[in-house]
Amino acid sequence: MHQNILEIKNFTCGYQNKFVIEGIDFQLKKASFAGIVGPNGSGKTTLFKGITAELPGLKGNILLDGQNIHKMNFKQRACKLAIVAQNIESPDITVEDYVIMGRMPYHKKYQFFESPHDFELAQKYMKLTGVIHLKDKYMNELSGGEQQLAAIARALCQEPELLLLDEPTSHLDIGHQVQILNLIQNLNQEMGLSVLMIIHDLNLAGEYCNFLIMLDNGKMHTAGTPEEVLDYKNIEEVYKTVVITQKNPVSGKPAVFLVSGSVLRSQKA
Repeated sequence: MHQNILEIKNFTCGYQNKFVIEGIDFQLKKASFAGIVGPNGSGKTTLFKGITAELPGLKGNILLDGQNIHKMNFKQRACKLAIVAQNIESPDITVEDYVIMGRMPYHKKYQFFESPHDFELAQKYMKLTGVIHLKDKYMNELSGGEQQLAAIARALCQEPELLLLDEPTSHLDIGHQVQILNLIQNLNQEMGLSVLMIIHDLNLAGEYCNFLIMLDNGKMHTAGTPEEVLDYKNIEEVYKTVVITQKNPVSGKPAVFLVSGSVLRSQKA
């Protein structure tokens, strides 16, 4: 039994003669809720594609529950790892049909139709994510937040051990951001689902994650608890922006405050 759901060992990947991330090295324990943070162009998406095996590794290894992810076939990966992309597909199919597509990795050879068990799981996860009342609506009729919830339901239908999310709160208002992250937090805490997500908002990362990886220019700058990573010195060094960090008075988690240019100029005057 492996304690770590994900082990990344001196991993390098990227695009030939273009951007490369290198020397990535961290371990993610099972039932972790982890986030990848860093400025635009720091390598978050490239690392994500390396973890999903969309990009081949140039050096090092990625182990998913002890197995080399780049040596697993599509079905083997899909039964352990589910992905919620940043831009959700909105095909001209119903929410129920979209969600049940998550059962495809479990289809046997020459199986063309979903089993009663597949439908039961789709119902279960549509209820869990709060989209059961939308099951007969078409995906392209949903709001961005509703599409995100349907995509999470489809990912859960894969019954994965690790859920990967690429900026799940982008383009959503604060109410939908909290709704999505509260749902993911509940899945993590109640089901023991391991979670790794790319997230831009450092305050959301600090509030919800228990482990963070901060990237800078294709390399790991630091990794650890939110308190260790979201230190004002780390943020100023990586983001080239003056900030103040304090504890959230209710949760005790780190909160990041920006300082505008006019305020900085007034302080120097």
